[in-house]
Amino acid sequence: MHLNNRYNQGDGNENQHIPREISLTAIMKEFELEQATNFKNLDKVLITSTEVNRPGLQLVGYLEHFGKDRIQIIGNMETSYLATLTPEERYARLDAFFKAGFPCIVVARKLEVFQEMIDVAHKYNIPVLRTDRTTSRFLSALISYLNVKLGPMGTWHGGLVEVYGEGILILGESGVGKSETALELVKRGHRLVADDLVEITKVSEKTLVGEAPEIIRHFIEIRGVGILDVRRLYGVGAVKNKENIDLVIRLENWNKEKNYERLGLVEEYETILELKVPRLTIPVRPGRNLAIIVEVAAMNHRQKKMGYNAAEIMKERVIQRINENKGLEDEN
Repeated sequence: MHLNNRYNQGDGNENQHIPREISLTAIMKEFELEQATNFKNLDKVLITSTEVNRPGLQLVGYLEHFGKDRIQIIGNMETSYLATLTPEERYARLDAFFKAGFPCIVVARKLEVFQEMIDVAHKYNIPVLRTDRTTSRFLSALISYLNVKLGPMGTWHGGLVEVYGEGILILGESGVGKSETALELVKRGHRLVADDLVEITKVSEKTLVGEAPEIIRHFIEIRGVGILDVRRLYGVGAVKNKENIDLVIRLENWNKEKNYERLGLVEEYETILELKVPRLTIPVRPGRNLAIIVEVAAMNHRQKKMGYNAAEIMKERVIQRINENKGLEDEN
């Protein structure tokens, strides 16, 4: 389902450095923020940084290393400090702060917005918003939201399915059977996230989240049949919009000259957006039921995360048996 050159990246290739931004209007809608100023066209104020700042030293005039692309948050502590100043001092401090420039400022707890702040906000055309959430709750929620919306992102040629609660990214060359495997998994009760193209976002230093481009969401392409709407065919329970990526399964045509891992003692990893994700390489040949193999791989990966590794247990048993036999030989 190759829509255009942007998404036709080949086998497993990411589309590097995709610029990301979100409008201030979208953030206001998400967090139900109210405006203390009277600005229009806030959809033209674009947020590009996942970082958020609580001004401390900036309010006393220290503006070195100040991130001008960050949303600023004022809480109880900052408001209490500003209340100790005279109106003239407050205006001077806020004027120097707003002059440095930033996208907007949010006042938490629905605290009082000083008139001096509104005056300098209009002077420098910087929106002042308010929320009834506590500072810490709003700060953590906003950072999580921005990490999802603005985190590093790339596109991969493959499929993404949820199998027993595990997000499985299926990669491989065109025609190797990725879509057919995903469809069989859906028939077996699992959920499709994306087929053919997966947009992957790094939302933290440990977590990757994948989803389908909106234009092909819930669709799957089967050669010889065409485009299928999985949501319509199998119901809303058969699809999911987003899923963490826990395991990568790379399908490749069987190569009799290649030695494939048979015990599972050697760990392989796929590097995605600078994060290493556990990977299995599954050879494809006629007669292999790939859907069952993916199911077993998902369950086995889940067991490993819970601390049980069947390959390691078997290895320990073999070593124990060898030691026992060696002991018997020494006695004889």
